[in-house]
Amino acid sequence: MGRYAEEFHRSLADPDGFWGEAARAIDWYREPSTVLDASNPSFSHWFPDGVLNTCFNALDRHVRDGRGDQAALIYDSPVTGTQRTYTYTELLDEVARFAGVLRSLGVDKGDRVIIYMPMIPESPIAMLACARIGAVHSVVFGGFAAAELATRIDDAAPKVMVSASCGIETNRVIEYKPILDRAINLARNKPERCVILQRPQAVAELTAGRDLDWSQAAAEAEPADCVPVAATTRCTSCTPPAPRPSPRAWSGTTAATRSRCAGAWTTSTTPTPARCTGPPPTWAGWSGTPTSSTPRC
Repeated sequence: MGRYAEEFHRSLADPDGFWGEAARAIDWYREPSTVLDASNPSFSHWFPDGVLNTCFNALDRHVRDGRGDQAALIYDSPVTGTQRTYTYTELLDEVARFAGVLRSLGVDKGDRVIIYMPMIPESPIAMLACARIGAVHSVVFGGFAAAELATRIDDAAPKVMVSASCGIETNRVIEYKPILDRAINLARNKPERCVILQRPQAVAELTAGRDLDWSQAAAEAEPADCVPVAATTRCTSCTPPAPRPSPRAWSGTTAATRSRCAGAWTTSTTPTPARCTGPPPTWAGWSGTPTSSTPRC
């Protein structure tokens, strides 16, 4: 903890110097001239004039720098007994193709996408795909009840929803598609399209004209390149009982994550693969009450 304590105190004593150094460790389309704009203390902005893409920093730069064959994401599900490892090259291909799916559905910079998924590799793939094209993503726990999901749909007004046919909780299968359909029927701001990942444990019936099969759409999609992003935010709205979106500037999040990876979590500059081993407690009650702490994968 010695190095962590040292870095922590330095970040408080000299935030501009500390985070300016962190910013220089990531790739920018336009480097920021200001580290922190605190002119309005209630709404401070990190790197306000910088332009970057978080997906490029998470994936493309590592492939560019010769780490394409290194493990980027390790999926190890205690629920299904499934283990899978994605290299940076493999993960980049999956993300670019799904970004192409979203773009083919009309998703552009600033549009919202809700991700209603279990803890499987396709969840971060969808998040990174949104970041790649500058879309805002809102993550809702997979299996969240229809009424609560509907309030989050109305709050985000997504152009597209991304979901799976089901999630798996120990020895039972939770079908997501019926919950999603009920939520969309309840919502005022209905999404234009839904992308559904079909899982073998429960194959969902797709709604003609609205739903797409993830695998089929990805196979036919043209991979999408990264776009420069200035103030795009991501938003998480899974706090019960009502959505409480928490916008995060991509620039600050990217710099902070890179700083932690190189500092507190490892002593080298080599990125550590993300590990997907199981979700936080699942919130599934109609009133927003937690009903299970079992991993849902």
